[in-house]
Amino acid sequence: MLNLNQKPIRSTFLTSLAITAFTLGLSACGGGGGGTTGGTEAAKPAFQGNVSLTGAGASFPAPLYQNWFVTIAQTLPQLQINFQSVGSGAGIEQFIQNTIDFGASDVAITDAEAAKVTRGVLALPMTAGAIVLAYNIPGVDDLKLTREAYGEIMAGKVTQWNDPKIIKANPGVKLPNRPITVVHRSDGSGTTAVFTKHVAAVSPVFEKAVGQGRSVSWPTKGKFIGARGNEGVTAGIQQNENSIGFVEFGFAKSQNLSMAALENKAGKFVAPNGKSESAALAAVPLPENLIVFISDPPGEEAYPIVTYTWMLLYKKYDDDNKAIGLEKMIEFGLTTGQQVAPTLGYIALPQNVVEKVAAAADQITPNYTINIGAPAAPASP
Repeated sequence: MLNLNQKPIRSTFLTSLAITAFTLGLSACGGGGGGTTGGTEAAKPAFQGNVSLTGAGASFPAPLYQNWFVTIAQTLPQLQINFQSVGSGAGIEQFIQNTIDFGASDVAITDAEAAKVTRGVLALPMTAGAIVLAYNIPGVDDLKLTREAYGEIMAGKVTQWNDPKIIKANPGVKLPNRPITVVHRSDGSGTTAVFTKHVAAVSPVFEKAVGQGRSVSWPTKGKFIGARGNEGVTAGIQQNENSIGFVEFGFAKSQNLSMAALENKAGKFVAPNGKSESAALAAVPLPENLIVFISDPPGEEAYPIVTYTWMLLYKKYDDDNKAIGLEKMIEFGLTTGQQVAPTLGYIALPQNVVEKVAAAADQITPNYTINIGAPAAPASP
């Protein structure tokens, strides 16, 4: 049984204590006995030989997923998981084409897309995080942006850093008389879909000029640079002075990028951090189908751009070993994996969400019950 009461994990990889806990948990699950969500013991099937799983999709959760999969490989060598960070759009397409074992998407999957999957679809939220506006302005460490300002920057209507719409919210900050370089995603992206859905909701100018979706037509007026993946956008911001771009919080945090405080629905300027992101997540209940989009969360402490990110699994697998391996992967992600999430800039899932995801994932292998135990002690970000 996984030990969920261990001390917070602060390194980028799980400590030996967490690895030991996971090893014990997998031994219990694969060796014929393991706890269930209800506290009873149930027989669980074991692997027959080695299992190799392949996944592809969103770059948003990729650093966290890679962390999980490295740890799983260290503790259970029979289970090897390869994940390619190719963007949500490509991940969904490969999932529909049955060329991967699981997908990853920041916008789950639409009903029309799911209808193309004959094996059935489970969309499981595995973590959550914020999308930030990271920037590179020499000498500016504390930038505030109103909804009007960042909407019109991304629409190509505000093109200079010393525009009055930016200066008004930043008294005393020396903003340069320089053109704004906007770095955006060039690939089909769930991060783009989440970001544009929010900005379109708060800025009529952006809604008219750009719209929303995984791929949009960015303005030609002003300086706009496209890059692939959250990795590419992060690098683009670093390499271009006086630039700004939208990127997942963990990428910006790991590269020490400056991040703007954004005006939220309550009219407060809120910086992205664990507290403000969790406040936004808590403001919108998760429905029974486990898919919800948080376009503009209420609350004075809520950071305005947060999202769940989903793993996509089939309801039916012809290979029993793969089905068992996927449930072990999900079990790890919902338990020890949640403890490491804040250290990499993600939001640990609330316990009620963990329970819903575990119950849904149990459909993959009827004889396997995912053990989530007691609530995990959260790690420090």
